[in-house]
Amino acid sequence: MAGKSRQKAKKGPSGTSRGPKNPAAPRRASHASRGNVRGGASAAKMPVPRKGAGEGVLPGMSANKKTTQRQGFKTNEFIVYPAHGVGQIMAIEEQEIAGAKLELFVINFIKDKMTLRVPTAKIVSVGMRKLAEPPLVKKALETLKGRARIKRTMWSRRAQEYEAKINSGDIVAIAEVVRDLYRSESQPEQSYSERQLYEAALDRLSREIAAVQKITETEAVKEIEGALAKGPRRGPKPAEEGSSEEGVEDEAA
Repeated sequence: MAGKSRQKAKKGPSGTSRGPKNPAAPRRASHASRGNVRGGASAAKMPVPRKGAGEGVLPGMSANKKTTQRQGFKTNEFIVYPAHGVGQIMAIEEQEIAGAKLELFVINFIKDKMTLRVPTAKIVSVGMRKLAEPPLVKKALETLKGRARIKRTMWSRRAQEYEAKINSGDIVAIAEVVRDLYRSESQPEQSYSERQLYEAALDRLSREIAAVQKITETEAVKEIEGALAKGPRRGPKPAEEGSSEEGVEDEAA
């Protein structure tokens, strides 16, 4: 056995004695070193991963997104919410729902004693808008002076159209409802449903005019009634044109 080991020791080049070869060891070492080199090279070449806005890497984008969702609306500003009329933004707050943060407008409707919270991302879909500009208010007042346009249809259908106009948030469309349902002293009285729709339209119109012109609602109503008085005189309507009696019959039905 000693002889065999001596013979193995003498197999080295140039007569140099070496121990028994273990080819696996240098190969593993070389593979490991190559892996380190490759790993280092790949790590140097890899781009820096982008982080999402939720990780706070791009706060500017988050702020811009919030500003875009708000559509320029600010606290203490008066706005028009189609389903409820003129309201005031009291605050902009955040709530966490199912782990996600939701930004909301807190809108107060003083006359109705109601507070509404609307997600800033949904103000376009619900039709929320800023107050009408003075030229548009003037157009609405001019609309009041025109001749009433009453369709010869059943009252129930006309009532639905009037209600849709009131809830559209369009100040000119609301003025059309006020004009069409207005009754002078020489005309027959309105039915209950006509009166309700007229008062709802008058309330929406007077509130917005008051907010735009910075006057009281009472003063706004007087301005509206003054414009209506300048319109063409309206005598009693023929029954076939859809009088208030038709509305009473519809209600009974």
